[in-house]
Amino acid sequence: MLGDGLRAAGFAISPPSATYFTVADVDDDAVAFCRALPERAGVVGIPLTAFASAAHRERYATLVRFAACKRIEVLEEAADRLAQLRGSTR
Repeated sequence: MLGDGLRAAGFAISPPSATYFTVADVDDDAVAFCRALPERAGVVGIPLTAFASAAHRERYATLVRFAACKRIEVLEEAADRLAQLRGSTR
């Protein structure tokens, strides 16, 4: 559900194998994207660099982790807001 919504919003994603988290490539500075995201879309994401050592931060600089451990209607609303932010339509 979360992955489908992120894809529909125009993000490339890494589908999770067995986790509550989906990683999306935002094609931009993930830290800046995540800082602006709550105000711009009412959605929260975590830059993957928060979990990376200094040696690997550049590799993950555009990746954001989104949590799927939410009610379906919350995930649908988040996907719609992200689509609006990216100029996509779901």
